[in-house]
Amino acid sequence: MRRIAVLDAPTNLGLRPPTASSVPGCAKAPGALRDHGLLARLRARDAGCLTPPRYDPGDWRPGDGVCHAPEISAYSAALADRIGAIIDRDEFPLVLGGDCSVLLGSALAMHRLGEAVGGRIGLVFVDGHSDFRHPGNASYVGAAAGEDLALVTGRGQPDLAAIEGRRPYFRDIDVVVLGIRAQDEYRLDLQAAGITTRPVPALRAEGAARTAQWAHEQLVDCAGYWVHIDVDVLDPAVMPAVDAPDPGGIAFAELEILLAGLVDTPHCLGVELTVFDPDYDPDGAYAAEIVNTVVAGLAPVAAPGAVPPRLLPAGPVAPAPRAADSRPEPEPLPAPAAVPAPAVAVEPIGPDPTADDDLGDDPLGPGLLRRAATGDEPDPARSGIDIA
Repeated sequence: MRRIAVLDAPTNLGLRPPTASSVPGCAKAPGALRDHGLLARLRARDAGCLTPPRYDPGDWRPGDGVCHAPEISAYSAALADRIGAIIDRDEFPLVLGGDCSVLLGSALAMHRLGEAVGGRIGLVFVDGHSDFRHPGNASYVGAAAGEDLALVTGRGQPDLAAIEGRRPYFRDIDVVVLGIRAQDEYRLDLQAAGITTRPVPALRAEGAARTAQWAHEQLVDCAGYWVHIDVDVLDPAVMPAVDAPDPGGIAFAELEILLAGLVDTPHCLGVELTVFDPDYDPDGAYAAEIVNTVVAGLAPVAAPGAVPPRLLPAGPVAPAPRAADSRPEPEPLPAPAAVPAPAVAVEPIGPDPTADDDLGDDPLGPGLLRRAATGDEPDPARSGIDIA
């Protein structure tokens, strides 16, 4: 089976304060989900918690750039280290946010990985909002959680959009956006950029299972992909415990089917979950629903016979941007033949300091990044300030 490792990333640095004297409650989400038995039900390894810097907007004002930018940048680099260490153990990371700015850390980890294996990593962005505000389409920016997709595709201030000199973390043609509302403010900007989208009406018309398969097919030229899930993709009638509820979302059952389809492949490298706010869930009912959905949706990862991450050889760069959700859906492609990863010089990521010791004599196993350096295959027996 493919082991899941749960890492808490309880940052709230990308959100506006609910009131002048309070802070966003989404930093409490990992604890609330753990309280409902998430790790035990997933049989997951506890990869610990990366504690964020203190939430303090100070004297930030609109026009000052992204609030908490230095703190978010430093936190993202540390989060990328932790995610890389999990993947290097041939495990499947489940990152529990926190707000959507956690995507910067995941994106940085994916860019590092893509560089190590000589390929591009894609992104499946499941979110009720496009989060595509940037200096090119807005009078000012301010909340990383409302700008995360713009930042990870290279739009915005360099201390966030180009950490370690990497820009963009994901190319526009390697991003698929699912679940935004039909009237999303930046839907035309996504289309102009060539970012493939499937808003809720199209997702519902095609069905969650077919949409997951379709998303995978859009990223066939990528070596693998990461999945971002903001729970505000759900309709507020069933999930109001978020900072910006917006009518017209999907149901828990649809999210479960969509998640299961997206992770049911070794080319899915991990998942992050964001924006659930326990302050709006006094009796824990919504936390319980999220846990039920995540456990069922990740069942294919932990099923007997599930294999560790397998990166595909990179395909050619597309000659032109794709129109958003405009192409006919191709027939399902046959599974590609396994090929050795290219030999590259890469410094292996060290063991996760939170790791337990139940993996045998070699707790790291034949990690993904070390296989990139050696060409070895694994032994099968060892397996915010949110300005509207």
